Amino acid sequence: MAIEPIVQPYDKRDTILFALGLGYGSDPLNEGELPFVYEKHLRCVPAYANVLCHPGFWAQRPEFGIDWVKILHAEQNLVVHKPLPATGAIRGQYRVAGIEDKGEGRGALLHQEKDLYNDANGDHLATVRSTLFLRGNGGEGGFGDTMPPAEPVPDRAPDRVVEIPTLPRQALIYRLSGDWNPLHADPAIARKAGFEMPILHGLCSKGLANRAILSAYCDNEVARFKSMFVRFSKPVMPGETIRVEFFEEGNGNLRFRAVAVERDVVVLDRCSATVA
Repeated sequence: MAIEPIVQPYDKRDTILFALGLGYGSDPLNEGELPFVYEKHLRCVPAYANVLCHPGFWAQRPEFGIDWVKILHAEQNLVVHKPLPATGAIRGQYRVAGIEDKGEGRGALLHQEKDLYNDANGDHLATVRSTLFLRGNGGEGGFGDTMPPAEPVPDRAPDRVVEIPTLPRQALIYRLSGDWNPLHADPAIARKAGFEMPILHGLCSKGLANRAILSAYCDNEVARFKSMFVRFSKPVMPGETIRVEFFEEGNGNLRFRAVAVERDVVVLDRCSATVA
């Protein structure tokens, strides 16, 4: 399947809206987070790369035979080559890297890759690799490249913990930045997929972890953020508090997981990040 390159312009309104979808600005006196939601010295959250140049919900197209209602986001890896400009135009180039077939009735993993470039000067800004779990598929065969399995986080107490509350309407705000999957808005679709309510986007959960990393390890300086991998182990329900537990490995290497505090459930697992 070919996905044509996508050029997406964005302005200060878009950059700020994405940050608001991650809960930035919840404390109006937090001057460290102010540059993400105020145009005076505007900064772009690195996790915006995950949704920029989104190709649309192409898995709904009938010719692919994907049971799209049962799709879950399994993993996401982001490598930042240069910080995203606060405003500009980005070109996204896509490829489906591979399909990992688990067998009939067991689902399949779809791996896709996106490279982002500054459309004005051609700078390579970021590489994003996604894994989708096709719960309703399997048994159709596989091909291409897959990602190696992630290692468990260390079996010890975390070195640092950051808690971030979410809003009941968080998914409705976040989806305005480009991920329009109705699973995150429509209660009927959520029930059909086996959930009691619309769930938070996996990429919003990842964005919350990005926010925690920037705050705890980068002094909110986006140039210090280099990469981030997450595995989505359980969905987050809007309104829950997310506790991010960090394990420091030296030289800017971090391992982490995230827990939905109210249910004491790990929602992001086997995660890693690098910072300068």
